[in-house]
Amino acid sequence: DGVKWKQSMNEEMQSLHKNRTWDLVTLPKGKSAIGCKWVYAKKEGFPDKNEIRYKARLVAKGYAQKEGIDYNEVFSPVVKHSSIRILLALVAQYDLELVQLDVKTAFLHGDLEEEIYMTQPDGFKVAGKENWVCKLTKSLYGLKQSPRQWYKRFDQFMKGQRYTRSKFDHCVYFQKLQEGTFIYLLLYVDDMLIASKSKVEIERLKTQLNLEFEMKDLGEAKKILGMEICRDRAHGRVSLS
Repeated sequence: DGVKWKQSMNEEMQSLHKNRTWDLVTLPKGKSAIGCKWVYAKKEGFPDKNEIRYKARLVAKGYAQKEGIDYNEVFSPVVKHSSIRILLALVAQYDLELVQLDVKTAFLHGDLEEEIYMTQPDGFKVAGKENWVCKLTKSLYGLKQSPRQWYKRFDQFMKGQRYTRSKFDHCVYFQKLQEGTFIYLLLYVDDMLIASKSKVEIERLKTQLNLEFEMKDLGEAKKILGMEICRDRAHGRVSLS
């Protein structure tokens, strides 16, 4: 499978460069660079899709970060399980459309507030500049502050689209539509559920998200947090298994 792993590494590097994740610089005096490594995983498709995805992720060695120097705040909220159950209950009761999206390289969208240097990734060191380092401008998987920076970026975007954040769950967003119905979005790190009676409004939100982030449309929601979503529209039922 070497060819597939190499292809997935190239795709990861393309995303990193597209998001301008770092600038290549000489390491300033008195500064140190944290390391990085490649992490490989095979991801199974959804129940109705059998293809296996080969995923290579460049991960910073965040365990080498020093609190107060390389990071400060790290807390980031995730959607509550009870919020997911409530949304599914609303979907069943009002026969709402329920779709699922995934954010590609979500953490790369977060802006860094600290000055962090990282060694160049194995297999992709720039010729003639092998001793140079990456000055990170965007958060990267493995950094302690990455989940928080991504959430702050997403939260800012949703507020800019005039969505209201729930005061009971900071990963639940909603907007009241003209006809009096609602559109809901639930966020769990880089996985999201969108529900609404209006297919038009769902497509509009998808378009807005795609313009801001690189999204993968997973279609009708089938799985969340390792649980399969089973829907029986004929009898108005939605269950998790």
